[in-house]
Amino acid sequence: MAYKIAVVGATGNVGREMLDILDERGFPAREVVPVASRRSQGVDVSFGDRTLTCQAIDHFDFSDVDICLMSAGGTVSKEWSPKIAAKGCVVIDNSSAWRYDADVPLIVPEVNADAITGFTRKNIIANPNCSTAQLVVALKPLHDAATIRRVVVSTYQSVSGAGKDGMDELFNQTRSVFVNDPITPEKFTKRIAFNVIPHIDVFMEDGYTKEEWKVLAETKKMLDPKIKVTCTAVRVPVFIGHSESVNIEFERPITAEEARDILREAPGVLVVDKHEDGGYVTPYESAGEDATYVSRIREDATIENGLNMWVVADNLRKGAALNAVQIAEVLVNRGLITPKKVAA
Repeated sequence: MAYKIAVVGATGNVGREMLDILDERGFPAREVVPVASRRSQGVDVSFGDRTLTCQAIDHFDFSDVDICLMSAGGTVSKEWSPKIAAKGCVVIDNSSAWRYDADVPLIVPEVNADAITGFTRKNIIANPNCSTAQLVVALKPLHDAATIRRVVVSTYQSVSGAGKDGMDELFNQTRSVFVNDPITPEKFTKRIAFNVIPHIDVFMEDGYTKEEWKVLAETKKMLDPKIKVTCTAVRVPVFIGHSESVNIEFERPITAEEARDILREAPGVLVVDKHEDGGYVTPYESAGEDATYVSRIREDATIENGLNMWVVADNLRKGAALNAVQIAEVLVNRGLITPKKVAA
């Protein structure tokens, strides 16, 4: 069976990555259609060794599309996802628009694939926040083994999480430093070149940012509502790849060696943890890779049943595009959708 796939937001960083990953993984597609805003109508994008031309979302007919990978932002998704879903097309949305809706499953296939059956309520499935996706991939097998009570996470998030404008700003500011040009922040609140910014998304009343709240809320929804989570989200001058320093408190004892063994067998995880120079993974090495890498696993002597670890992944892939394609693969592999009949 082959499916018709639409990729909405196909000219963006994540949309282009979705097209690449659909091709790389040999997704059973009879047709892939890139869709974007009216101003991007006619723009060409790559799909394997082919070039596809973007259609405008305003005029595109989704009635014969089986799966829509949506990566056009929350405002567009709020308006268009229900319309597309009403056409009988399953929407897998990468924005935050539907993540906290009780009738929309929030899915990371390595973590809670069974929850995907709830998609029939609205025909929409939510992709988690990029920093949450890699975090829960690493936490799930450890939670199953020793039950997590509390997680303290500090994120070191690349500028690609802020889109192409964020990547351009880091590039342009870095160049300005070397030629001694003035720097005026535009996308970020402060200079990002050779700096770190402890602020991602808007501030909330309690002093946390929306990005930090997302990690808390999404981890609870996907993994366990009883887990206590606190987060500090930081933007760093890295183009691609999010990193996280994670401190975990468990209900039952677990050693660092036990954690390594568990994570080595976990789906989607690669452990690189040698106690030597370079015996760990950095975001630079994660770029273009599918795995969630775990390094620096060690016991925390300051709390009972505590571990520390370092978690790294490509935020454009596992944090967004790859996870969305994996969700589509679950729909297909479990026989949860069947292709619409092709019009004669």
